[in-house]
Amino acid sequence: MEHLHTLSILVENKPGVLTRVAGLFARRNFNIKSLTVGETEDISISRMTIIVDAEEVPLEQVTKQLNKLINVLKVVEMPPAESVERRLLLLKVRADESCRTAVLQIVDLFRAHVVDVQADTVIVESIGSRQKLEALLASLEPYGVRELAQSGAVAIGRGSKSITDQIKEN
Repeated sequence: MEHLHTLSILVENKPGVLTRVAGLFARRNFNIKSLTVGETEDISISRMTIIVDAEEVPLEQVTKQLNKLINVLKVVEMPPAESVERRLLLLKVRADESCRTAVLQIVDLFRAHVVDVQADTVIVESIGSRQKLEALLASLEPYGVRELAQSGAVAIGRGSKSITDQIKEN
């Protein structure tokens, strides 16, 4: 059984920080399911969104160790009810004349977008939750998935308070 947790980690935007953070998880033998990094509204700060499969107690220990790393500014767990999480999926699907209409109907049903059309394939872009993207993929698999690329998750807390507000308070 999976015990997925989404962590949002603010770090100084410096070389080597990603290696140190990921290494901490590797040393504890945690599998990182998803990892996304990008600058925040302050270019000197990056935000890592990490989804990890871990039990509650070992995750607390890793969180404490993350907070001790010199370039880590803030670590926050993002519970699903208190945050919005999204991923990006690009999918190349077989869509020749015999099945193109059916493929396009599925794309439309999932509010995805066709971003490239060739004689026998289409490339579909979809943004959404893990469940939505898995359902889209399952619906298109019978037509022949030729290639798939997906991003890790990004997450942000609901409400007016931001994670960057929290580091300013400390």
